[in-house]
Amino acid sequence: MNIAHLIKENLYGGNDELSSAQVVYFKIFEFFVLYNVIQLSWYWGLYTLKITDIVLPLGIATIIDISFMHGNNLPLINAGLISILTVLAFFRKGPSWIYMVVFVLLHFQYVARFSIGEIPHSANLPGMALFSFAVGLIVFKESVHRYRFILGFTIFYIGLGYFSASMSKLIGTGPTWVDGRHLWLWIAEKGTDILSREGTFDYTIVQNIALNSIPAATLMLFVGIFTEFIGPLIWFRKTRPYITLALVGMHFGVMMSMNIRFDAFMMELLLIGMPWPEWYERYKSTITGWFTDPNKIPV
Repeated sequence: MNIAHLIKENLYGGNDELSSAQVVYFKIFEFFVLYNVIQLSWYWGLYTLKITDIVLPLGIATIIDISFMHGNNLPLINAGLISILTVLAFFRKGPSWIYMVVFVLLHFQYVARFSIGEIPHSANLPGMALFSFAVGLIVFKESVHRYRFILGFTIFYIGLGYFSASMSKLIGTGPTWVDGRHLWLWIAEKGTDILSREGTFDYTIVQNIALNSIPAATLMLFVGIFTEFIGPLIWFRKTRPYITLALVGMHFGVMMSMNIRFDAFMMELLLIGMPWPEWYERYKSTITGWFTDPNKIPV
């Protein structure tokens, strides 16, 4: 078995029919994506009302002028339309391409909001998960095929995305990227941002450790980039839970060392990286036993 076939089987293989646990799990994941899409559309829309000029054209804004999104209430109208269409798509009311329309509208919201610079990464995973649903619902008609593609493709770009992040660091800076003094610089920059925004800033215990020791700061950066580098291990079922926990731990470390939060990333990783349906099938007799016989519940 070659590596390409092995990856394909681990990402898109499975049973010919969906179990009830898989159906429930799939809708929970879809609801998570739905919630984030609606939340981001309104968050970006409200902020876009403050923007009057385009400084950094992004995405489709490099092709067409998106200044029509500024100076009016169109961002809020767009957010409302995204919300309605997303709910309709969740309940499969309407054509299969609704999620693709939502994806395009959300992209307009994104480029309008971040046309003034400083592009965050916090929406990457929910945005690409939305794209997975958009493609999956259009291309596939059977539920089992949609399930395999949407989850498999989501896991694929997660692994590829983290690996690409590690390579971009090495290409841009080289092996010296892990120099702990870089972490000192980033801590100082984020500290300035927080101080200017909130009027106060205190170092975390992780930041104190890093600032007091170059080797410790270097080790932190090395662990971070190495975890990203082995991100493709999430493609394989046997290693998926372990690399998921490693990636979540890395993001927690980023939060503690640089005050950068990736809450949606960590939640999506835990949702999609753990074999929840399989765990339910394995322990369902114990779980259902708690409800049928309260005496089995440890108190």
